Amino acid sequence: MISLLLADDHNIFRTGLKNLLSQEEDLEVIAETDDGADAVELAVSLVPNVAILDISMPTLTGIEAARGITSQSPATRVIILSMHTTKEYVSAALVAGASGFLSKSCTHTDLIQAIHDVVCGKHYLSPTISSSLIELITNPAAEPLPVPSKTDNQLSRRENEVLRLLAEGNCTKEVAARLGISAKTVESYRLNLMKKLNIVNMANLVRYAIREGIVDAD
Repeated sequence: MISLLLADDHNIFRTGLKNLLSQEEDLEVIAETDDGADAVELAVSLVPNVAILDISMPTLTGIEAARGITSQSPATRVIILSMHTTKEYVSAALVAGASGFLSKSCTHTDLIQAIHDVVCGKHYLSPTISSSLIELITNPAAEPLPVPSKTDNQLSRRENEVLRLLAEGNCTKEVAARLGISAKTVESYRLNLMKKLNIVNMANLVRYAIREGIVDAD
């Protein structure tokens, strides 16, 4: 029996997915949540065979949760199931340790195949995503994604908040008002973020935030 953890903040979708997977004789959903941090805690305590994660979730994104699960519960394989399938998201998920990435428009057969593949130690990418990732790797004309520094995983909660708000298009004063801090403090956070992440301009800072699932690409 393959044990599953489901994490998606859309309750109707998660319930439907649970009902669909429960029809398979060799699959069992042992836990579900709508929160990324809870997903990590459940994976550590229950050690499911596979965790199926959405990207956009409260507290931690699916990509951040994937990183936490693969480091703290290495026996658990991670599949990202999301409507966000840009090259940035796919590459970020794989770097975070995910073994599979599927679009929410995938077929039931694709998802079942992905579950069985990752349990066997394989990787699974749906065909459209595979093509997207191949383009990212093989297109020399494409601008390279910003390369995180070794401090990539050491952003504080406040730094993540500032990064998210800036990447969403808020100006310094708007970020300051949202967080209840001064504009000068926001500017200091921005400069420190760029230094920590080895990023030299706002455009790449936004691309980094999209790649890491901190903000949505759309």
